[in-house]
Formats: sequence, structure tokens, C-alpha cells
Amino acid sequence: MNFTEELQWRGMIHTMMPGTDEQLQKEMTTAYVGIDPTADSLHIGHLVSVMMLKHLQVAGHRPIVLVGGATGMIGDPSMKNAERNLLDEATLRHNQECIKNQLSRFLDFNSDIPNKALMVNNYDWMKGFTFLEFIRDIGKHITVNYMMAKDSVKKRLSGDAREGLSFTEFTYQLVQGYDFLYLNQHLNCKLQMGGSDQWGNITTGTELIRRVAGGEAYALTCPLITKADGGKFGKTESGNVWLDPERTSPYQFYQFWLNTSDDDAEKYIKIFTLLSKQEVEDLVVAHRQSPHLRLLQKRLADEVTTMVHSKEELEKAIEASEILFGKGTAEQLKKLDERTFLAVFEGVPQFMVNKNTFDQGAGIMDLLTDMAPVFPSKGELRRTIQGNGLAINKDKFTDLEGIIKTDALIGEKYLLVQKGKKNYFLIVAEQ
Repeated sequence: MNFTEELQWRGMIHTMMPGTDEQLQKEMTTAYVGIDPTADSLHIGHLVSVMMLKHLQVAGHRPIVLVGGATGMIGDPSMKNAERNLLDEATLRHNQECIKNQLSRFLDFNSDIPNKALMVNNYDWMKGFTFLEFIRDIGKHITVNYMMAKDSVKKRLSGDAREGLSFTEFTYQLVQGYDFLYLNQHLNCKLQMGGSDQWGNITTGTELIRRVAGGEAYALTCPLITKADGGKFGKTESGNVWLDPERTSPYQFYQFWLNTSDDDAEKYIKIFTLLSKQEVEDLVVAHRQSPHLRLLQKRLADEVTTMVHSKEELEKAIEASEILFGKGTAEQLKKLDERTFLAVFEGVPQFMVNKNTFDQGAGIMDLLTDMAPVFPSKGELRRTIQGNGLAINKDKFTDLEGIIKTDALIGEKYLLVQKGKKNYFLIVAEQ
């Protein structure tokens, strides 16, 4: 496959330095993307760069993931309004290992293929570099005029930011540029890729390679992903959508993609899946004919959830979705692990009831009016039961004299009450 053509139809090229495509067609080319290790998990904002590396490896080229242990200690000023918190080495090393585990679902780090992926940490070559050596051997090659002309620097100096630009941050582009030079000299890396906000930093690297070594180096950036409504991609009310299942459950992850708008789904399915051009075009046509079926969103959510988590986690997420929207069974409900169960019913009104109540057996009439006021009165509860409108743990409940005991609790802790078709309540048995 032609790498740049593949990215082009997927809408994943913002700017490409002249000669990049020719270099990629000439030989197996080593290219890298830098990832900031400020957390022990990637979030979906990282996925565009990761997918670029994935396509690169599929096309027969060699991907390098550079974990910015050194640059993470500084903080990239690009398109940011304030300096970020700095991390210690132990935290950075921990984060690096966690990130590599996640990337292993996308990139082949372990086989014997000639273009197997590599992970490097710029702290390894920066930690022994003294300040005097750096300004003597590297700093002299790039002028302050050149550095000041970068948009990321001008933005912070223009007065529209609350704080100025520290010397530490000002030197960031030079340190990142040296990363490219180091990889060029030691691993024959000729291409750096990243988001369009990284263009200034990347081209500082290509300039440094040209001035120091007289070598060839190229740059390719992808557009910054936005939502059709102008909102920030990858952000929800609760924050980032993470790849780590402990931070964002597979169910919540699946729901994020399932809930994208039609316009965004048409864009995202090209960027975040490996579906072929023909498959995507066929899906778009089918979706436009029957938008209510949400074919694009379902396929997008299926593909990305499987890639990031697993087919098994996808199936759990689909089952969980069916439970919430009325199609699930009591058996499916009881199979949910606690993390998914709580994610599904996040935001549902909760009532705390002492667990001893269930050990002794709680009458349904008292339980749902006095102990957990799901119903304002026993009269309304009685009418709902008689009208077949009450379900406990997804099973219809029709006994006005019914008793709820401990064995009815899901995971020995939860009781799901459903009033009508869409009104859920959660009773939590506390010690």
C-alpha cells in the first residue's frame, strides 16, 4: 500500500514536506511519533498518531514511538496557555511501560520482521548531556530569530496568554529537534510525524539535521481532530476518554463512539479504523439511506473497541447497552462485572439501605416507599405492580406481598429497580 495515498483518502494529512512521498516510495523508511508520558495511559486524542504509525508499519516502513521522558520534564508550549507540571524519572518510567503495553495492541514490537516497531525514551540520551555541551554542540546551529518565528512561541509572547513563556519551554523545540537528529544519526530515522500543532517543533528537527549533518529529513502532520459542533474531540463531561479500562470502562469507551454524530462518524471511521476505502464508502451509502439504524456509529464503535480492548470486551459492552435500553435480560445483568454495572447505571438515582434489611427479608411495599423512596406512596407502587410496570433486576415483579432477600442482590450489593420502561433506580446494600 502507498502510505501517503492511504492517509490522504482517510483525511489524515494536514501538511507534508516536499520530498516525503518520494522518500517513502524509494525505500523502507523509519519514522517516529513522540508521545508525552504525563499519564500511565494513552487517551483517544493520541489515537490519530498511533493510527499513523499503524498504517506506516502495514505499508512496510519502520515505526518508532518516542516516549518523551526528557521533554516530558519540560512541557511542550505548543498551543497551550500555561506551563505543565513536571514529572520525576520513576513516574516517567512507569508511564512508559504502561503506554508500551497499550501500543502493543496496534504495533508489532516483538516479531522478527525487518520493520518491527521500536520504543525509545529521549531521557536515555538527554540525561548525560550537560547544559554547556548542549548549547555548544546543538544550540549554536539554530538562531533565536528562527525559534521566535514559530507560531507556538509567538502565541505565548503575543500577550493573549495569561503567562509568558519560560526559558525552559522556549528551549523545547530545540530539545525535540535534537531528538530527531539523534534518531536520524543512530537509527536512520528520516521522517517525523505528529499533529499539526507540532509542525514548528518538527521542522526545527529537519533544519537541525540539515545544518548539523547535511542529512535528509522530512515532516508530515495530521489535522487536529475536532467535532462537528465545534467541541473538543475526546473530551466528555467526566474528562478524557482513556484507553486504560480502569480509567474509562470498555462500556463507556464503546458508548463514546456509539454516540458520535453522523458527520463525525463519517470522518472518524476513516481515521480510527482499518476498514478499506470500499468498505467505508459502502457503509456511508447504507447509513445515509437509513440513518436511524446508526450503521456507521455501530461499526465505528465495534472496530475501535475491539482494537483497543478485545472482542470479548466489545460483546460485554453491547450486552450492557442492551440492558440499559430495555432489551437485556436478567441473566445478562447478573453477568456484568461491577465496573461495567456501575458504568451502565452511572447517574441513575441511588438509595442506600442497610444490608441487614435484606438478610431479614424486606417487604417490597416498605422497601420501595419508606426505605428507598422510589415511589412517593404505597398506593402508586401498588398500581404500578398491578399494571405490570415494575421490574426488579430486569424481571417483572407482580407479587404485592413479595419479600426481597439477600440472594436477590447483584454481586451481593445491588438491586436494580425499573419503573416503567425507562426509569431506573439503584438500591445499594451497605454494611
